[in-house]
Amino acid sequence: MRKLKFLTRDSGSTAIEYALIASGIALVIIAAVMAIGVDISTMLLELSGGFDG
Repeated sequence: MRKLKFLTRDSGSTAIEYALIASGIALVIIAAVMAIGVDISTMLLELSGGFDG
């Protein structure tokens, strides 16, 4: 009887699905930050150069 209850529970698979979704979102955010990060860094360097004099 205990084995049958264990087989019908979905909590483990649901947790794995949420973990996969969260990791996918994290990968997209990391890729976007890496792609945009260089442009932002360059822009900030140019802005800071304008304050020198």
